[in-house]
Amino acid sequence: MNQISHKIYDYLIESGLSVEWAAYINMAILLIGVLTILLLIDFILRKLLIGLFARLSVNSKTHFDDFLVKNRAPRNIAHIIPLVLLFKAIPLVFRDFPAAESILSKAIEVLGIFLFLWIVRSLLHTIKDFLKTLANLKDKPIDSYIQVFMIFAWAFGLFFAFSIITGIELWKFLTALGTASAVIILVFRDTIMGFVASIQVSINDMVRIGDWITFDKYGADGDVTEINLATVKVQNFDKTITTIPTYALISDSFKNWRGMTGSGGRRIKRALIIKQESIRFLNKEDVQSLQKIQLLRYYLEKRGSDIEQYNVENQIDKSLLINGRNLTNIGVFRKYTDAYINQHSGINKGMTIMVRQLAPTPQGLPIEIYAFSSDKRWQNYEYIMADIFDHLLAAVSFFDLEIFELPSSTFKSS
Repeated sequence: MNQISHKIYDYLIESGLSVEWAAYINMAILLIGVLTILLLIDFILRKLLIGLFARLSVNSKTHFDDFLVKNRAPRNIAHIIPLVLLFKAIPLVFRDFPAAESILSKAIEVLGIFLFLWIVRSLLHTIKDFLKTLANLKDKPIDSYIQVFMIFAWAFGLFFAFSIITGIELWKFLTALGTASAVIILVFRDTIMGFVASIQVSINDMVRIGDWITFDKYGADGDVTEINLATVKVQNFDKTITTIPTYALISDSFKNWRGMTGSGGRRIKRALIIKQESIRFLNKEDVQSLQKIQLLRYYLEKRGSDIEQYNVENQIDKSLLINGRNLTNIGVFRKYTDAYINQHSGINKGMTIMVRQLAPTPQGLPIEIYAFSSDKRWQNYEYIMADIFDHLLAAVSFFDLEIFELPSSTFKSS
């Protein structure tokens, strides 16, 4: 290259050009030639490396090389040799322009730093994509850790670049930077808090990708799709996306439904409000009528026998129903509800099943159904719950009971 440079320069001088013009034209010709050759080398290396990795990804059993190709790692690595050759060629091309040579040499060194960072970025993204395919890591906040590594890599890269451009030694620059640590902490406050939060979320296993969470403060109610250093993305059930600061997961209260999805059922907890004025004792005719209900037949026969025996033994005056022991329409309805829930095909019989009476309210007496549907899918869960309450709402009238609704008063025409 040096001999070619001299020959072109000498030829231009012999052709009658001035020394200054000969130097400029010589530099331009060499620069065009060097760039053409390096672009050709870069093109060939890219084709070779990309083709090599593509063949490896087809023949290998692991997906790691597939992710290398996807994240353009071979393409970025192919730029290394042309950049090194360009750095070596700069002193020869600009030998007559020492100021330009110095500036361009520094520029190529800085460009080399950014190329290194770009290669590191490709490798980190490849590692991230690969780790997400592993069963025990796919629901972990891998993005957060990759972002932390990238932040440190970019920080050191920028420090080196600044050192090269200014000529200040790196250790002196870092020493001066220490005095500005308070400003740095203020600037990177959210990043630092997010990093700490990501570690705590991961260690305490608070949230995983795929978990259903409810975060009222941020209006989030859906599945976690991404956990990174600064934010957690939640796809709500209406397909909107809510972004939550990562540190909010440890500073605020939210609900994670993973316990429900990992259990054998999804909870049903809903009450029917019975008008208290419709509650009464049952006489013999009422009991005989209700015995036609198959789910109650055995219960009413057994319970009625026990009550009658008690009243006879204790010589209870049954001219008034309030005396002694009696059945009530609300109690029999509660027993019917319990029997119906226990025989329903959509209820998980291995989990808690309970029909309970809550404290009376100004609206009426709540009869609450507490059970778990065997199907946890939202659509099917709603269908099972609706099926149960459709039946119970229709069954209430058979027990001479009324459901509270506004207006609560029953008006009869005179």
